[in-house]
Amino acid sequence: MAPWSLSFLLLLASYAVASNSSATIPTVSASAINSSTPVTSSTTSLSSTSSMSSANMSTSGVATSMSTTSSMTSYLATETGPLTLPISQYSFTPFPTPTLAPEPPIFPATDPLYPPPVSADPVVVPDFAPAWAAAYTKAMSMISNFTIQQKVNITTGVGWANGLCVGNTPPVGDFPGLCLQDSPLGVRDTDFVTSFPAGITTASTWNRALMRARGLAIGQENRMKGVNVALGPMMNMGRIAQGGRNWEGFGADPFLSGEAAYETILGLQAGGVQATAKHYINNEQEWKRTQESSNVDDRTQHEIYAHPFMRSVMAGVSSVMCSYNLVNDTYACNNNKTLNDIMKREFGFQGFIQSDWAATMDSLSPVTGLDMTMPGDVTFSSGTSYFGQNLTDMVMNGTISMQRLDDMATRIISAWYFLHQDEGYPNVTVSSFDFYSPLNREVNAQSDHYLIVREIGAAGTVLLKNEGALPLYKPKSIVLVGSDAAPPVSGPNEYSDQGGDPTGILAMGWGSGTDNFTYLVSPYEAIQARARVDQTSVFWNFNDWNLANAGNSVIDIEAAIVFVNSDSGEGYITVDGNAGDRKNLTAWHQGDELILAVAAQNNNTIVVINSVGPLIIEPWVDHPNVTAIVWANLGGNEAGNSITDILYGAWNPSGKLPYTIAKSPMDYPAQLITGGTAADILSINYTEGLFIDYRWFDAQNITPRYEFGFGLSYTTFEYSNLAITKILPADYAQMDLVQNWEDGGATPIAEGSTTALWLHMPAYKVTFNVKNTGALYGGEIPQLYIHHPPSAGEPPSVLKGFTNVEVSPGQTTSVSITLSRYDLSIWDVVRQGWAKPGGTITFSVGASSRDFRLNGTVPA
Repeated sequence: MAPWSLSFLLLLASYAVASNSSATIPTVSASAINSSTPVTSSTTSLSSTSSMSSANMSTSGVATSMSTTSSMTSYLATETGPLTLPISQYSFTPFPTPTLAPEPPIFPATDPLYPPPVSADPVVVPDFAPAWAAAYTKAMSMISNFTIQQKVNITTGVGWANGLCVGNTPPVGDFPGLCLQDSPLGVRDTDFVTSFPAGITTASTWNRALMRARGLAIGQENRMKGVNVALGPMMNMGRIAQGGRNWEGFGADPFLSGEAAYETILGLQAGGVQATAKHYINNEQEWKRTQESSNVDDRTQHEIYAHPFMRSVMAGVSSVMCSYNLVNDTYACNNNKTLNDIMKREFGFQGFIQSDWAATMDSLSPVTGLDMTMPGDVTFSSGTSYFGQNLTDMVMNGTISMQRLDDMATRIISAWYFLHQDEGYPNVTVSSFDFYSPLNREVNAQSDHYLIVREIGAAGTVLLKNEGALPLYKPKSIVLVGSDAAPPVSGPNEYSDQGGDPTGILAMGWGSGTDNFTYLVSPYEAIQARARVDQTSVFWNFNDWNLANAGNSVIDIEAAIVFVNSDSGEGYITVDGNAGDRKNLTAWHQGDELILAVAAQNNNTIVVINSVGPLIIEPWVDHPNVTAIVWANLGGNEAGNSITDILYGAWNPSGKLPYTIAKSPMDYPAQLITGGTAADILSINYTEGLFIDYRWFDAQNITPRYEFGFGLSYTTFEYSNLAITKILPADYAQMDLVQNWEDGGATPIAEGSTTALWLHMPAYKVTFNVKNTGALYGGEIPQLYIHHPPSAGEPPSVLKGFTNVEVSPGQTTSVSITLSRYDLSIWDVVRQGWAKPGGTITFSVGASSRDFRLNGTVPA
């Protein structure tokens, strides 16, 4: 085993005694009191582990197939076993709540229903502390007369399939209980809801307004369906290109993922539903996710994997979901370092931490920071619980303090008050375990959200190659080749949780991160509609397997458009040998061969790809007859319309890659870890550290096929007139801490130290001009990368800013990107704080991580 980092040593030390501080927000427990379907107590060993394969197992009972799949790497090193707390008596003191007074306009008091307006260059740091304080006061008043059993009931789910939603807590006194429901792209397991573009598509827009709009629409639909807690967004990093659930998240860079999470949460909660930041933390692969230890050093944890969760806390997120895996040998839902010290102390999180489904591993988890167990039972439908009667007994015998139980219940109920869900909230109209229940059709929540879906689908499409083939303009003839152009053979919901080999267009992956399509527009339908207007002859061939026929079908056609895809999902479903994670990075249905067969017979072959993540496209990318490549991601309901908008120029492509497309799978810094026996806990060592995705390619001087941040347009842009100015701190800033940072000091070890206002308020303003030098109106995504001095030990380039602009032909527009002190800081593992590295910090502005147009130096 590799030498342990300081973070791991601190983790071990933290187990000597329970944390002496904790935040006050609601948690859920399910003992029999006031529960229509009580979960009974369990005497399961405190160190036992769960073999459940899914956080949110298919509600229709799709069987799990966990046979070992092929991988670029099979690493069989295993752990000795999970670390657990000893039975003892653990005292508890609540974490202090933030006390810094709000100071508009930079730090305004904010209600989650009314967040600051979205901005392409955000400078406002919303202060949710007053809203949390008011919610806490109400919650503490509510529980003041509750019995121990009632408080425990608030923290314990009622058990798998014992309520209308995928997760439910029972009513207790005046508290009606909670409905917790997937998914990050829409309301799961019900009818008349929208299937939004996946997280990876949304990240590809690099557009904060669209991220916010999507979040708001999803939040509104959850509220209309009576859902209290939406189980999203997902923000695990795309560390492994094959990762099964990467498509649910926001890509392979922490800054981009953090901004997408931030805007999504502001939108969700403005819609009235509690948001959940998941899966905390280091859940980057599906294989053996309940029996693998992600071994991560302290600096990497802070700078990469914890960052999106930190931004979620700054967005006022109500709940955080801890993950299945172990972190440095301790289960994530039983990890004092990550739950208590980082999330609740360092980030100042005021909400509640819930377990992923059956991810609670210990009845002492409340000591280490877990507030709610979901769905309540140890394993699905076991009738036993780590909380419930076990938690009641541990409070009564002094093992867990009454103060900690009060804190758990307060956190859960205060999140309910925080979102004003005590004020006429709709009844639940979701029936997750009876798909044909009339309840699912009682409320139509879709509104006009198809407009947002179509726009994000287009804005999140990345144009990778274009040799004059696009946009199409009234072509005389076109042919559509490949099943991905077609509607699914048996309708859009032909598989439960989308868990099967797609027979038509791929518009979302599989697993609990899905919802049911109300309808699905395929490219075939959308392009046909456009062809009618243009009077274009349209032909099609949806057979992926008859290559000779496919080649012959494209002869003498003006444009041949080939559609291919690649799918993945959650590990409780295996599709064609892909046990959640992809077993390779090639297109499905012999997509490479299909493209080559068409390109051999047509000199204007346009490739459209719907994929969950990167593919290796080397077999055909440089083929002289492949004239355009359109990376369409996963578009949701309106996928076909969005693709058609790009092909015909109704939307000028502006999307950028949220990850790197490599030339070889082995060019990536981390590979899928497979193997292991049923009893093994795999070691997954994050040895690449800070050098994830493009950072690795840059540091190792590896040329990618298409770099992170890359994306073409139908027009061109020119950058000029770079300037950077230092912003003087406002008079209310904590000047002693500002000066300490300027002098090279680290942030103090204190409550909310990482989310402190002085660290995140505007510190430097970068300005420049962008001119549209082409002939078409279009949008550009300028990106800012920081270059730290070599002594800092950082990657060569680190994304720390982006914005979006729309510019008419010949027009020049002024652009700004604001930097904070946090943006220029690195995590100091010795001082356990954020510090400005010594030396000169420079930066570049450009169109991708390798296309820098302007360069500057940050003023000392």
